[in-house]
Amino acid sequence: MSEQSCAAAWQGLPVISVAGLRADDPARRQEVGAALHAACRDMGFFYCVDHGVSAELIAAVFEQSRQFFALPQASKEALNKNRSTCNRGYEPLRDQTLEPGTPPDLKEGFYIGPEKSLSDPAVVAGRFNQGPNQWPQDMPRFRAVMMEYSAAMTALGEQLMRGIALSLGLAEDYFTTFCHDPLTTLRLLHYPPQPPKAPPGQKGAGAHTDFGGLTLLLQDDSGGLQVRAPDGNWLDATPIPGSFVVNLGDMISRWTNNRYRSTLHRVINTSGRERYSVPFFHTGNPDQVVECLPGCLAPGESPLWPPVTVEDHLRTMYDRTYGR
Repeated sequence: MSEQSCAAAWQGLPVISVAGLRADDPARRQEVGAALHAACRDMGFFYCVDHGVSAELIAAVFEQSRQFFALPQASKEALNKNRSTCNRGYEPLRDQTLEPGTPPDLKEGFYIGPEKSLSDPAVVAGRFNQGPNQWPQDMPRFRAVMMEYSAAMTALGEQLMRGIALSLGLAEDYFTTFCHDPLTTLRLLHYPPQPPKAPPGQKGAGAHTDFGGLTLLLQDDSGGLQVRAPDGNWLDATPIPGSFVVNLGDMISRWTNNRYRSTLHRVINTSGRERYSVPFFHTGNPDQVVECLPGCLAPGESPLWPPVTVEDHLRTMYDRTYGR
């Protein structure tokens, strides 16, 4: 897609070039903000292209992910996130149920976050999801690749939040505090093929909205991601090489009093082969209070949700989907 075109359509989801957010010309940045506004009001999902993350780094992330999930089960279980105080490490098949009333999700995963030592003040204080990662010992490149990718995605998340600010008619730096020392989660996911005689309602990932601010999804060419359209139909988010699928999480919906959409989505891997995806969750500073933006209330309208900190919101969501 040409960088000259800021947005285009692709099977119902917009494709947005974000190169303009890095431009010196304010008009180009505003153009991207306008495209983001339309996407966020409509589906809350869009393809992000011209993002500046190298193809070589993306390929390395996929290769390391495939190698990790190919390890013997015992090697993966040695890194089970239940051994972590901050939800880092391996998540076995069927460990999470995103859609209430359905069988557990048919996926396995690996959680990575900002690296903090046990002596870090936030860790000592028991702050949610903060602490050291667990790393596979027999994969020498794994840690370096994942940390490089996390840094690149954190920078892209901050860039997109500047675009979101512009899209709402706010100062470009409005979300700077939210982006300071953010909680982020890099999650490697492996979906086995959907079995021919799957239990009723079983999916790779049940229908859900995401918890946090922005999700930046890297997906392979297997397909399987579906987004629920306003008419109730499920729309395939067909992979576009070199793109990320970006969607808004619940906190953006809260901030905008549901003007911007946090949309249901799910994964059903009917490709007949293994599916790999890598969502990056840009969740924000844990102390950030999320409350309705004044500009998102019509005269006489009340906020749909009470104020909540990022940290408290996350605790509630994890308790709900992991049943603890």
